[in-house]
Amino acid sequence: MHTSTIEIEVPAAENLSVTEDTLSVDLSDGRTISVPLAWYPRLSYASQSEQNNWRLIGKGYGIHWEDLDEDISVEGLLAGRPSGESQTSFKKWLASRASQVA
Repeated sequence: MHTSTIEIEVPAAENLSVTEDTLSVDLSDGRTISVPLAWYPRLSYASQSEQNNWRLIGKGYGIHWEDLDEDISVEGLLAGRPSGESQTSFKKWLASRASQVA
């Protein structure tokens, strides 16, 4: 039995926007993909200036938020994968933010 595989080309991110409840990413193939901001707790808890401080990485196949230590891949967005961060890790991150403000 012979099985063929299909190569799926992942488009690159070109731009993005963050609203109160949505992360929208413009892709190089003309699509815009939008996902719930709740999928990415660090982005949900971030200030608007932190949300807007992003850069494309890996030739547009990923997005990085320096202030939040958050990375999201285009492939993950297209696959519908929310953040894989554990609650323990997220709570530790939140606590470190609280101590920085205090």
